Amino acid sequence: MARRGVLVISHGSPDAGWNRLVDEAVQAVRLPDGVPIVSSFLECVEGRLIQDGIDELEARGVDEMFVLPLFVSSGSTHVDDIRQAFGLPPAAYREGELEPFRVRRARVTVGLPIDDDPIIAELIADNVRELSIAPEREALLLIAHGSRERGLNRIWRDGMRNLAARVRELCGFARAETAMLLPDQAACVMRALTKRQARAAGGAAMHAADAENAPGAADPADACCAVTPAGPETDAVIVAPLFLSRGYFTNTVIPARLAGFAYRYNGKALLPNPAISRWMERQIANWLGDGGQSGGNG
Repeated sequence: MARRGVLVISHGSPDAGWNRLVDEAVQAVRLPDGVPIVSSFLECVEGRLIQDGIDELEARGVDEMFVLPLFVSSGSTHVDDIRQAFGLPPAAYREGELEPFRVRRARVTVGLPIDDDPIIAELIADNVRELSIAPEREALLLIAHGSRERGLNRIWRDGMRNLAARVRELCGFARAETAMLLPDQAACVMRALTKRQARAAGGAAMHAADAENAPGAADPADACCAVTPAGPETDAVIVAPLFLSRGYFTNTVIPARLAGFAYRYNGKALLPNPAISRWMERQIANWLGDGGQSGGNG
């Protein structure tokens, strides 16, 4: 019988605490006896890079390997690079930046990242519920890294919108919007949401003032970043970061991009949370049942 094993790949960080959270989530994954699992990193963790993980599993006799990208979107350039380095075609219109990995014997199956998974929607909903007072009058703004690559940007956008819609339904929010940091959309989307709030509060008088100040011209905020033009007005915005772990982007970049706006934010990322281990377990279980997508070397 084939010996099966799992290679989890995350980005990696110079911050040992970031890496530790990933390792703890991987260690908590429940697997059938005899199925080894290895946590590896794209960069920043010498001796535990992707090739190191491949070599370790093959040294342990694995000849069927499931590669699980612990990233938040299939639109990530890193995910696209990893897939191509395992012999899969590009997700969009770009050539990967990694050299092909050396896989000597194992048949490789590459799984999918988080995207709009319902388990992760529940996790985010749990993260933001403490910020909610009257969800029927609140808007959710989901913020993630994103990509400037046109094809990958579309994958980011679609996955984020689906995920935000799931969270909106779980929490009962009036509306849900998304924004990427790359390209820089956060302030633009927040400005549009704030404009809608002001108009709702000011009513007809404010609409009349807008018309007087800019006759025949559309307000730039109204067309900003594809903010949903229709839908209920809201009194508050709750911001949720779509990042694997807290760090520079959640602690510094998002607050800086939203400086000057009123919003509620606790900075909670996806880790630490046992739901991430449950998500990995489900992806692995699907593969063990012969789901997944084979790489080019098997």
